[in-house]
Amino acid sequence: VQNHLSLAGPLLTGAAGGLGRTGHSVVAVCPGTILVLGCLSNLLVRTPISLILLNISLGDLLLCALGTPFSLAASVRGSAGCTRYGFANALFGTVSLISLSILSYERYVRVLRRRMKVNVSSYQKSCLFIAGSWFYSLLWTLPPLFGWSSYDLEGPGTTCSVAWHARSPNNISYIICLFIFCLILPLLTMIYCYGKIMRAIKMQVSRFNMTMVQKKERHILFMVVSMVTCYLLCWMPYGIVSLIATFGKPITPTVSIVPSILAKTSTFVNPVLYVLLNKQVRISLFIYSGTQLLLHIRFVISKCYC
Repeated sequence: VQNHLSLAGPLLTGAAGGLGRTGHSVVAVCPGTILVLGCLSNLLVRTPISLILLNISLGDLLLCALGTPFSLAASVRGSAGCTRYGFANALFGTVSLISLSILSYERYVRVLRRRMKVNVSSYQKSCLFIAGSWFYSLLWTLPPLFGWSSYDLEGPGTTCSVAWHARSPNNISYIICLFIFCLILPLLTMIYCYGKIMRAIKMQVSRFNMTMVQKKERHILFMVVSMVTCYLLCWMPYGIVSLIATFGKPITPTVSIVPSILAKTSTFVNPVLYVLLNKQVRISLFIYSGTQLLLHIRFVISKCYC
């Protein structure tokens, strides 16, 4: 592993695939940071569902902000840096996926039980769900640090993840559990919840007879389904290639790097999609940007008169 890591150093600082790791981080961290600041700057978006969406954006932001430094450290610190980078990728990626399944359950309960008002308990439940998503993700991403499988190089040696290529019983048992509890189970939860929701919507009255609350619920549902679809389109190829690497024929580095890059794009797509489909967040970001601009102008003017 040490030899591979030393060879990977030049690649880590290069611009593989048109964007280097630093470039990817800047592209993904900027919208994520803006979204988090925008959400926190306005009380209008502090709703139970926005707390969960904010958790997803935070996971994506941490993946870019912490994943890249660990990746660069891998060429300097050897296997320890690779392990940290692989753990960060696995943890924050799992948090996002678990949060999306929680989001689907929240929509399922909201639509089928017709909760027209948000009470304090909804906020408490959202906070518990968020804490649960982090605990559950840690539960399944910490074992490789303690001997159940491991984090190792993948693809051409420029990224680190779970040791998909290791064929030992110890490693295979972990990968099977990881796919069942961190991919298949959340995916089945989303399919069940959205299937029930779509069936309930078809049984509703026509669009012209809908109340404003019902229209708002349908718009939120469309936004959530869009985010889930984009996330799965980004991550499913990576999951399929990883399974083939574990149970099938060896995967060439060129083939394996494409799904890895595609998976990383989800950290950029999620916040952008959230902003485009959420009017409240757009207003919040506009207010936040305007406030920051006014403060900057005021600061410049004060300096001119000093």
